[in-house]
Amino acid sequence: MAKSAYDVIIRPILSEKALLLQQENKITLEVARNANKTEIRKAVELIFDTKVAKVNKLNVKPKKRRVGKYEGYRRNWTKAIITLKDGSELKMFDGE
Repeated sequence: MAKSAYDVIIRPILSEKALLLQQENKITLEVARNANKTEIRKAVELIFDTKVAKVNKLNVKPKKRRVGKYEGYRRNWTKAIITLKDGSELKMFDGE
């Protein structure tokens, strides 16, 4: 079964570090756990209409959390840091 681009990219990451990386022409996204770098590259180029230079994929491990006497773990997920080619830009959170 073929994945659509919207199945590969789940959501943008809105952290302080991710917003600082945007100044270096990099975007940070949460992606599907079973997506590979080629699928991520094609999905970003299709959805955002931009050119991708490099894709870095990281597995984020779950952290232990506790509410009262109950312990559990956060979910594990996959993050992708995408470097855009020179001349390509993507302003996702520009207030203008």
